[in-house]
Amino acid sequence: MKKTFYLTTTIPYVNAAPHIGFALEIVQADLIARYQRLMGRDVFFNFGSDEHGVKIYRRALEEGKNPQEYTDEYAEKFKALRSALNLSYDAFVRTTDPHHKRAAQEFWKLCVAAGDIYKKNYQVKYCVGCELEKTDSELVDGKCPLHPNLTIELIDEENYFFRFSKYQEPLREFYASHPDFVVPDFRLNEIRELLKKGLEDFSISRVKEKMPWGVAVPGDDTQVMYVWFDALVNYISTLGWPEDTEKFEKFWGTKEYPNALQFAGKDQVRQQTAMWQAMLMSAQLPHTRQVFIHGFITSGGQKMSKSLGNVIEPMGIVAEYGTDALRYYLLRHIHPFEDSDFTMEQFKEVYNANLANGLGNLCARIMQLAETNLPEPVKVEFTGYPKEFTDLLDAFKFNQAFDYIFARIQALDQTITQTAPFKVVKTNPEEGRDLITELVKELAAIDLLLEPFMPETSQKIIDAIMANKKPTNLFVRKD
Repeated sequence: MKKTFYLTTTIPYVNAAPHIGFALEIVQADLIARYQRLMGRDVFFNFGSDEHGVKIYRRALEEGKNPQEYTDEYAEKFKALRSALNLSYDAFVRTTDPHHKRAAQEFWKLCVAAGDIYKKNYQVKYCVGCELEKTDSELVDGKCPLHPNLTIELIDEENYFFRFSKYQEPLREFYASHPDFVVPDFRLNEIRELLKKGLEDFSISRVKEKMPWGVAVPGDDTQVMYVWFDALVNYISTLGWPEDTEKFEKFWGTKEYPNALQFAGKDQVRQQTAMWQAMLMSAQLPHTRQVFIHGFITSGGQKMSKSLGNVIEPMGIVAEYGTDALRYYLLRHIHPFEDSDFTMEQFKEVYNANLANGLGNLCARIMQLAETNLPEPVKVEFTGYPKEFTDLLDAFKFNQAFDYIFARIQALDQTITQTAPFKVVKTNPEEGRDLITELVKELAAIDLLLEPFMPETSQKIIDAIMANKKPTNLFVRKD
């Protein structure tokens, strides 16, 4: 087993407050980071904010702020997710950081040296929402299907381009030799279909006079980098690349032993699994080891949209129900790979049934028995995770891993009903205490399984076991 583990989320645009969809991605990644640490690995977990591009530039001007002031304000809102969602990331990279800008410029120079950057005049249709060029086949009734409320813009200017087409065959060979590169596998099939249509070179700069908010192109002060080219480099700039080669190789890996795991949404398959990998090939750097692609969260069967008024923000849920309640729902009731619906009615129902009446009530019952009948805390030993559990986490089947935990919770609840230790201890104290001790040991084993999923709750349970005391209500029922 490799001793180090690197994982990163995508870095969100700082043009709006964090929504429940991105909370899903960062909580999924945090689960894996915590799990890998518990498995004994030295983990580097990257998070951050994407702060350049026309979308952010225009939004800042609309609010009467300069872009740096605007991005500073919104970056803090994403940093606030650390405490709100109890995140354990090791770095928060900002694409406006001086080091990141230098790294992006060094990466650009490597691609120039490979002969993969050239300049030309072009005209293209462009979606500001995606910050991506669009072909007619990608549009529906002349609109981007992901941002139908935005007008497709025409760009007609001279920019630098990346020779994406050069890497069509290398990417095809790469996918063939790395069949598990993308999880789930049907997302890799999407990229294979893209290759069949043929890769087209893409623009990687903008005219500075029209859009000044970006990283300066080396050697050309009339152009700034296109936001995607700049932003993707964050995955390695966060490791101190290019200066800190030791840290880079330790966590990102080498060409022979790539080590990086990336989390991304289904709208980023092309960018993360093709564009970024081609850029790494051009710069002669190790490829990503694996990319995990999650689905979207819908609300009431519809895509979340401010215009529809169905956007769900995580901060309000955490304020009312607590951090671990939201982590629980995202990791168990949102499918890892497919789109899933989220409504507050559904959330409240499972909160009461599975947390307040389920886990919370079980812990209270067992620890009340222990506090009343055992003279001292039960000594518990943690022997590691069962293989059926780790296999599910290694396959990113978070919901099934959580189902495994709750199956043991339900089984423990049934054991209490069947053995009735609260009755036995009155007629046969020694046998009753033995039954209660075994209940506490199984609760401790369940607690270890819960630790990467619900760290705050896990800590409260183990503290109660160590103190041999019934904890205060873990989850208060909501009427």
